[in-house]
Amino acid sequence: MSGRLSELPGGLRVVSDTMDTVETVSLGAWIEVGTRDEDASINGISHVLEHMAFKGTERRDAKQIVEEIENVGGHLNAYTSREHTAYYAKVLKEDVPLAVDIIADILQHSVMNETELAREQDVIVQEINQSFDTPDDVVFDYFQETAFPDQAIGRPVLGTADLVRSITPDTLLGYMARHYSGPRIIFAAAGNIDHDRLVGLVEDAFDALPDQTNGEREPVRYVGGDFRQTRDLEQAHLLLGMEGISYLHDDFHGLSVFSTLLGGGMSSRLFQEVREKRGLAYAIYSYMQCYSDGGLFGVYAGTGKNDVEGLAPLIRDEIEKLSLAIPENEINRARAQIKAGILMSLESTSSRCEQMARQTMVFGHPLDLDEVVAKIEAVDEAALKRIGERLLSGKPTMTTLGPG
Repeated sequence: MSGRLSELPGGLRVVSDTMDTVETVSLGAWIEVGTRDEDASINGISHVLEHMAFKGTERRDAKQIVEEIENVGGHLNAYTSREHTAYYAKVLKEDVPLAVDIIADILQHSVMNETELAREQDVIVQEINQSFDTPDDVVFDYFQETAFPDQAIGRPVLGTADLVRSITPDTLLGYMARHYSGPRIIFAAAGNIDHDRLVGLVEDAFDALPDQTNGEREPVRYVGGDFRQTRDLEQAHLLLGMEGISYLHDDFHGLSVFSTLLGGGMSSRLFQEVREKRGLAYAIYSYMQCYSDGGLFGVYAGTGKNDVEGLAPLIRDEIEKLSLAIPENEINRARAQIKAGILMSLESTSSRCEQMARQTMVFGHPLDLDEVVAKIEAVDEAALKRIGERLLSGKPTMTTLGPG
């Protein structure tokens, strides 16, 4: 990537990556506010706001918003995470001014109509119920809460039905006024775009942002523990994890290689041992969830009722083996998987756009690709052993959902 970064007078940052060989542009606003910024009484409000931003502004009603973007063949979407909320679009290069204007409009001039809110609350409650009815989805919320109890980072992104229904238009507008200020917004674009022109469009469109307020967050505090819920299911869903690390940790790339070795594909240790050799699970994989100041490392497996108790020690055994000795050919394969994933993603304007936005949020600027690849190449056996020992040294988190 060859991103350019500019900062507007109000603190909003604009980052772009020009791709002359395509005819489209992916662009959007990434806001540095998410579930971990919510008080317990309004858990889920970031997600509600994501839904309501498309439900009408002072200049456009909900139908006009979607019609204007789809009239030119583009599309709008959004998502909420624990540390940020994103509103983004993909359009043909000539329609960039329209997309910038719509995104700026919904983030500055949403009216939060009470009738629209009531309707959308019903939709979100259905989404919450759907998640609850999807065991391999909701088990991750239980896992997060067990690892980080009694803190915002541990609460579900969707909130609860009661909390969602308690949110009012004034609550939403107040939340936007506190958190949607210039310094917390990154406007990113990738595709057939001129950076200086984009900066001008964004500066003109984002002319009514609120003043910056205190954006301090409660620090991540990993606790760990055990949570089990019995349900009448055919399969048991297991998550076993340990304290992870932040994006800024020196071992970030090392943990990525470690996770790939452990459970990152069909050649990984866990897939081969648990599924191929023993037939104990259809799905098993490891993952790392990093935040700005901490993280979580986890292994998910869907297994039979009678195999849960034996599977957790087996997972720990495989982590321990990676802490003792790792053949160089395995390390090379894991490095290649990660590098290929990064390079393949660069063929997509959407992936490039999101990567730049997230990197700018975490590191203050888009990262140089050669530097990232060099750090992946530098991960050696000593680093992987150190990471394995670190994972095993702390208190684990275990969550199971399924037949008792």
